[in-house]
Amino acid sequence: MNSTVKVSSKKSRIKLLHQYYSYTGFYSFVVQSLKKALLPIIIIVVAIILTDRYLVDFNLLFTTITNSYSPIKIFALFFASESFLGLIPPEIFIAWAGKSVSPILFLSTLALLSYTGGIISFFIGKAISKTPTVREYLEVKMKKHLKNIKKWGGFLIIVGALLPIPFSMTSIAAGIIHYKFSNYLLFGLLRFARFYLYGVVIFHIF
Repeated sequence: MNSTVKVSSKKSRIKLLHQYYSYTGFYSFVVQSLKKALLPIIIIVVAIILTDRYLVDFNLLFTTITNSYSPIKIFALFFASESFLGLIPPEIFIAWAGKSVSPILFLSTLALLSYTGGIISFFIGKAISKTPTVREYLEVKMKKHLKNIKKWGGFLIIVGALLPIPFSMTSIAAGIIHYKFSNYLLFGLLRFARFYLYGVVIFHIF
């Protein structure tokens, strides 16, 4: 009897959550974000494929880059990008990892750096929340992110970790509103899933 009540209660909570996310526009936000992000990703991937086939030998290009710049410098550039607003598309670095001497190791390092960069962004957000002038400025620039984080919490962090939404911006917003750090760390782990998924499906790293 108790187990039946628990199952029913769980189903009710799931139903209520579903209704809440439906009414607050969470699902439409995810769909719209995917629509906006899908075209740039397709363009980047197609550009990489066409460039590799007709213009530049990427094996040679990345060999040249590796010889000219150490992997540490490239990782440092990526880490800086992922820590401050995620301005450079991760797909470029994933493609580079796929042409490296150790694709799985390089891809795993990128995923770890992205996750760590998100944590730094989170604390940047917390620091911003203590600086009224900067906070007021960013609350205007990131008004939508802050509003959505307050409404949807962990689900938006999951979306930011998995989908082509700047993870750094989502992390900064979470820090500004003092989202629970342990939950942020847990949901942010899905960042690894995104990198491995891209590596398998798009760049055939594994």
